Amino acid sequence: MDDAVLENIFLLVLVTLLSVVQNVFFALKVEKECKANTSKQQCAGFERLSCATRNCMDTYPTFLAVMWCAGICLSQAPAAFAGVIYLVVRQKYFVGYMGQTCQSIPGFLFGKRILFFLSLMCIVGIINYLLLNYGGNDYKGYIQTITQAASTLLLLP
Repeated sequence: MDDAVLENIFLLVLVTLLSVVQNVFFALKVEKECKANTSKQQCAGFERLSCATRNCMDTYPTFLAVMWCAGICLSQAPAAFAGVIYLVVRQKYFVGYMGQTCQSIPGFLFGKRILFFLSLMCIVGIINYLLLNYGGNDYKGYIQTITQAASTLLLLP
């Protein structure tokens, strides 16, 4: 693989691999709960874990798609940063779901905000590409500066 290409996607690859490790963690937690499933209380715990895992897997393809599109179309570093924050939030959601369902709500809402940010990055990157090809104006430098500054706002609760 060309070094220039790898340099432009390296952070996205790292976040993707971290997300795979997290998925393995979720699967192992469900498997462990399934094997220990002997009473009704443990059965309820298994149901919560299983539901949390399904919910995380339902949004996983969307997360990967918007993170990669945002990183390639606009800027790798803010997209990868948002991806790492999303993984932390997803972990918070999963752990919150293991307790009471209402404990997972902050993680769910925060995750939606990060997915919106990544989607917005995709749209802005595509618009900039169209402006460059059809209008001759390239605003990518300005947009990247704004995006990098805005990505730190993701840390606000």
